[in-house]
Amino acid sequence: MVKRLYILLFLMLAGTASAGASRIKDVTTLQGDRENQLVGYGLVVGLAGDGDSQQSTFTVQSIANMLQRFGVSVPADKLRSKNVAAVMITVDIPAFVKPGERLDVLVSSLGDADSIYGGTLLQTPLLGADEQVYAVAQGAVLVGGFSVGDQQASVQQNHPTVGIIPGGAIVEREIQTRVLDNQAFTLFLQNPDYVSAVSMAEKINTYFPAAARALSPNAIRVQVPAQYQGEEMTFIASVQSIEVEPDTVARVVVNERSGTIVATAEVRLSEVAINHGNITVSVARTPVVSQPNAFSNGKTVVTSSTDLNVTERAGGFRYLDKAPTLQDLTTALNSLGVSPRDMMSILQALKTAGALQAELIIE
Repeated sequence: MVKRLYILLFLMLAGTASAGASRIKDVTTLQGDRENQLVGYGLVVGLAGDGDSQQSTFTVQSIANMLQRFGVSVPADKLRSKNVAAVMITVDIPAFVKPGERLDVLVSSLGDADSIYGGTLLQTPLLGADEQVYAVAQGAVLVGGFSVGDQQASVQQNHPTVGIIPGGAIVEREIQTRVLDNQAFTLFLQNPDYVSAVSMAEKINTYFPAAARALSPNAIRVQVPAQYQGEEMTFIASVQSIEVEPDTVARVVVNERSGTIVATAEVRLSEVAINHGNITVSVARTPVVSQPNAFSNGKTVVTSSTDLNVTERAGGFRYLDKAPTLQDLTTALNSLGVSPRDMMSILQALKTAGALQAELIIE
């Protein structure tokens, strides 16, 4: 009883931690607690002429095979149907899912169907990587797009050859999930880092002494204490509720295509001077009509007058002697009136000069 009260009090205290921290469950994944992928091949019927053509021979053969199962024997070369489309069905099955539960499935056209809008997927087994059937899918397909038109014109919105069936798969077999190994479990950091792994293990040990050990920058091994034998799930929930502050690498990411700049708060600058200025060159051509004097037998001609102007916007040579943070950096650059693309050039120059104490990634 005392142990249960302690766990409840611990969970309440964990929920009142600092707002800048993150729960361990949000920055790590539990070994063994993972999804698995299932895939299947099936037929969508009822497409009102939008299905696969005769060129999709696998669809025609699949229809013949399906009819054969129901005692209808029709040669594949005699089939003429535009109401059927061959599709691939994919689904991710989470860990701990039990037989009888339902999952959403994604249906994608495999042939040359124009659309699978309004179609119904026939019963399709879904296989895992081991070729075993773990679920069966069937139901009406919901398509978030449309395609209408004829030979002269057509209009298409989104992808009418891809749809979903909410709750369309029924789980038939449970995938065995193993989280504990010798009364211990492993946490994998989503962003591997030596400092984060060690500090996270130390934080766990403040609540559960000698329970956690950092194995690598992305793995922490946690041993279930003897007093929690039989209540392993409660112990895992307690560990995942602990709030920590993961360490991040000082990094600046620049996307030149979109003009996006993203930087972490740990970016620092050394003392540096920045000069920024732009030169604008404008060339203007003005047509001029040359009219000859009367009775001069001359011809009227059109010439052009060219005006060349060079304008230099006042640049700013700014010495940054106290810019240790990202906020100071952005404030200083914005005070110079730089555009995002100019800021990219400045960041690259700062990195080359050794004044940007961060990793610069250019995409």
